[in-house]
Amino acid sequence: MTLPPSSRTEVKRLPERARYDTEIVHGILDDALVCHVGFVIDGQPVVIPTIHARSGDRLYLHGSPANRMLRTLKQQVDVCVTVTLVDGLVLARSAFHHSMNYRSVVVFGSAREVTDPAEKMTAFRALVDHIAPRRWDTVRAPNEKEIRSTLVLALALAEASAKIRTGPPLDDEADYALPVWAGELPLRTVPGVPVDDPRLAPGAAVPDHVTDWRRSR
Repeated sequence: MTLPPSSRTEVKRLPERARYDTEIVHGILDDALVCHVGFVIDGQPVVIPTIHARSGDRLYLHGSPANRMLRTLKQQVDVCVTVTLVDGLVLARSAFHHSMNYRSVVVFGSAREVTDPAEKMTAFRALVDHIAPRRWDTVRAPNEKEIRSTLVLALALAEASAKIRTGPPLDDEADYALPVWAGELPLRTVPGVPVDDPRLAPGAAVPDHVTDWRRSR
């Protein structure tokens, strides 16, 4: 499925890097651990980093009901959510043509508060499994007090686009003869060795979803 570009999501600078396919947009959102949420409060633009999760064609945000960002967004103000994944440093022969290989997504819209208990639980599951896939089924589910003390917002992924850069540097033709190394230095998120909680219960071994944790590139 393709998302028709709107006046806000159409990529005008280097349009050949634009992607409007939902599978690509959703995949980038799923790979990113953190999003940045932009909105205006009291006339002041604000951008806040936070954890997100996608389920179907909805993006979920959560936090305390006292959270200023969530209290503002639930009034259905305009919001812009972005994510960026840096896949590599593009090192050119000239200073001017240095760049990065990246995958990014921009989402516009207005969020709504999730009040349906079933959808709220779906959002909780998505948020936990977004951080560590398959973890939800191994932990205690939220109780009634925790559910009431968490505000969840949903943002429809109806107005979104992706922008992607891949490949080597694009130098000026005359610079290709320079004896300067050029290419891409790939980057990726690599987990370290799991560290046990000092109060770990006896017999609680590190599960596969922790030792096998990976973020795709």
